[in-house]
Amino acid sequence: MKKQYYFIASLILTFWLTGKAQLERTNWIFGSGADPSEFSIDNSGNIGALVGAGPNAGALNSTEGITVVSDPNTGNLLFYTDGMTVYNKSHLVMPNGTGLLGNNSSTQSGIIVKKPASSTIYYVFTVDGASGSAGGFNYSEVDMTLDGGLGDIN
Repeated sequence: MKKQYYFIASLILTFWLTGKAQLERTNWIFGSGADPSEFSIDNSGNIGALVGAGPNAGALNSTEGITVVSDPNTGNLLFYTDGMTVYNKSHLVMPNGTGLLGNNSSTQSGIIVKKPASSTIYYVFTVDGASGSAGGFNYSEVDMTLDGGLGDIN
């Protein structure tokens, strides 16, 4: 019986330690003009309003599929998208951040993935909606070294 407790305790500890290291998904943002439209979970597990949420925070108008990425070391917001527009951490549209071929009626209109072996390049994969818009499956590249560290779409 003690072996089971040790096994369960070590399993919980392993999940807790690895879960704490995944700060890229710390911030969550919701659409449809919600105000505040976002909240964050800090390293201690406390939930609160994201610092810097302001008048543009409710700019997204999406009933589904919003994706967000945060800094993997600090958990600070980097950027987010509804699959059609990319917003930087200041809740402003990134340069070249409009016209992505996703659709805000798609269940998951965008997915953000870090480029392998890079700490500053991200791919934003998008899909069109059920309405059959001709977007299909596409990707855009975000370079976080551009626009003074706020990011830009290449």
